[in-house]
Amino acid sequence: MIIHARPLPLEILLLRYLSRRMEFSESELINYQYLEKGYEGELRSDEWLQGLTDQWLVLHGLLLEYNGSKFQIDTLIIAYEKIYILDIKNYEGDYYLDGDKWYKKTNSNLKNPLHQLIRCQTELRKLLQSIGYNYPIEAYLIFNNPEFHLYTTTIHSNIIFPTQLKRFLKKLNRRPMKLNQRHHKLAEQLAALHIVESPYSRVPAYHFTTLKKGMFCLICYSIYTDVSKDLCICNHCGCIEGVDDAVLRNVEEYILLFPDRIITTKDIYEWCGCILSKKVIRRVLSKNYTLKGFGPSSNFVIK
Repeated sequence: MIIHARPLPLEILLLRYLSRRMEFSESELINYQYLEKGYEGELRSDEWLQGLTDQWLVLHGLLLEYNGSKFQIDTLIIAYEKIYILDIKNYEGDYYLDGDKWYKKTNSNLKNPLHQLIRCQTELRKLLQSIGYNYPIEAYLIFNNPEFHLYTTTIHSNIIFPTQLKRFLKKLNRRPMKLNQRHHKLAEQLAALHIVESPYSRVPAYHFTTLKKGMFCLICYSIYTDVSKDLCICNHCGCIEGVDDAVLRNVEEYILLFPDRIITTKDIYEWCGCILSKKVIRRVLSKNYTLKGFGPSSNFVIK
């Protein structure tokens, strides 16, 4: 049973929007691609875990804190007698483990993911004890990209390779026991303790005046250039979208990127690339938002 579904990280959503409207530096682009790849691996893991029986409580994408120290848990599973932590890694290519050191041929300075896993396990144990629980914790690194390989001479029982995923799931399902109210209470407490951090300080600096304007295709993200009274037609992939839907998507993007700016017909007209009339923009805004004030100072707020 899924208690806490994995949200799309707001940081990734912001970066998706910004990637269409500005040029990232090389380091910014690498960071964005790294986040997208990690999220892709987490979604693949979520799909794999649908093979669990119902006698489990699953929480995805938790950010928790104990005594001022924050720690991220990709997936937490509550079983009858213990708790499992799964740290999902969407690594691709050949990696090498020599003693305590991880590296690739192209990078000899990689962080050891086992260290992060151990820290997460330790912090979770402290947090659980502070709220009255003392369950054993098993922690695993889950590598689910079929293009991943780790060269090592040591067996690590807490590393699950792509070829071991089916067996690992079968192993979990061989031990289901019906959970009681205490387990459900713990799941609810952990979900309530999840922290939502503002990502705005972690994305590249941007400003309304410098971002590229226009309405982007729903499918291929090209800018709509063929717009009628009722439809937006993408000349690149052939996608057809209603004008109202396209405007609303762009308004939602505007609100997310500029939470401190007011919503005006003029700004949304400009944000959409001036391809629609202000009359159409005003009509869509009036239909879906609440008008506040009168005349030139009027603006729209969320209903």
